[in-house]
Amino acid sequence: MSEAFDAVDVICTKRDHHRLSDEQIDWVVDAYTRGVVAHEQMSALAMAILLNGMDRAEISRWTAAMIASGQRMDFGGLSRRTADKHSTGGVGDKITLPLAPLVAAYGVAVPQLSGRGLGHTGGTLDKLESIPGWRADLDNAAMMRQLEEVGAVICAAGSGLAPADKKLYALRDVTGTVEAIPLIASSIMSKKIAEGTGVLVLDVKVGTGAFMKTEESARELAETMVALGQDAGVHTVALLTGMSTPLGRTAGNALEVRESVEVLAGGGPADVVELTVALAREMLAGAGVDDVDPADALADGRAMDVWRRMIAAQGGDPDAELPVAAETEVVTAPHDGVLTRLDAYAVGIAAWRLGAGRARQDEPVQAGAGVEWHARPGDRVSAGQPLLTLHTDTPERFGRALAALEGGWEVADQDGSAGQDSGGRPGPGEAAPDVRIVIDRIA
Repeated sequence: MSEAFDAVDVICTKRDHHRLSDEQIDWVVDAYTRGVVAHEQMSALAMAILLNGMDRAEISRWTAAMIASGQRMDFGGLSRRTADKHSTGGVGDKITLPLAPLVAAYGVAVPQLSGRGLGHTGGTLDKLESIPGWRADLDNAAMMRQLEEVGAVICAAGSGLAPADKKLYALRDVTGTVEAIPLIASSIMSKKIAEGTGVLVLDVKVGTGAFMKTEESARELAETMVALGQDAGVHTVALLTGMSTPLGRTAGNALEVRESVEVLAGGGPADVVELTVALAREMLAGAGVDDVDPADALADGRAMDVWRRMIAAQGGDPDAELPVAAETEVVTAPHDGVLTRLDAYAVGIAAWRLGAGRARQDEPVQAGAGVEWHARPGDRVSAGQPLLTLHTDTPERFGRALAALEGGWEVADQDGSAGQDSGGRPGPGEAAPDVRIVIDRIA
């Protein structure tokens, strides 16, 4: 069959700083999915988009074309309104685990289709798979039934949602075009819109441990995604949240599940609770439940009740002992002082090297591996006090994990003068950095 366009013409249009027409976009996304447009041609187009950008109408049409490449889910048959959340990824970011049952405790259904981790950011499914018996794969009928009966489901996304994105995502990863904001935004939003939720809250991370390192780039991404959601008729809000310091006290699969259960029991680290409640408030307000304080359902056990039913519905045992790593290594404070920095990226790389993450999608992960930190920036510490505990089943990994942490934390003398950091170099002698959790709201 003859094709409506020529791939080279489409590439040249964007190369020469012109906007792509709706018809060009529809064709090139469909033709690439069908294999008519070659990988090297889509690589060239992705680079042209990275360099020359897209306007709002182009990005919206590109996202629609990605959605049209596959199936769309429909939650219209549920008796509850639906709300979903997406995080751009961070270190210690276990928020989905307490958030889904917390929102469901107020009668809003949470269809949280999640993925596995790659590199230094952990995957929600990897975390939950550390619970004995829990399974990630559900068919649509089981998912709908669980949403109606329990109110929350966290499971793997089906391969039929936005298949064009799967091809393009892999291509961007090997062609230096991952950072193209139009392609990041359309990748995330094509899947989220195809999932069919009525309300979407975006947690856009910014900082050293985040994909977007600067507030300017994170804000641009957030604004682009909010516009895409609104164009598609989805109530969409974004929170910019800090990720220069890791969230909570742990990074690693079973470690983060254990911490999430503490939050659901009414305790847990203050920053994890703060962000969970902030996101829950946005999801509930979008679904028309805006006269409640989500913290109440953490305190009185309602969120924990939903968590237990959600885990059990997917074959997990909420009372089972979680895996514990066979080996640990402790990093201690070199002298009395104040912890002035704990770098999220360094912690994430260390957890990955200990076995909590993977370099390729088909690699296994260790359920018990990861990093636990016992102080946060601003805390006073004493010489010899444990700062970090490294967990792994394979102790030969400790050396590379410790190397990743080299220079990733700093202890200043108590009077604020320069102390010594983890690499034995003079520290900056500055006060602890601003570790705000919620930086801004974009709607």
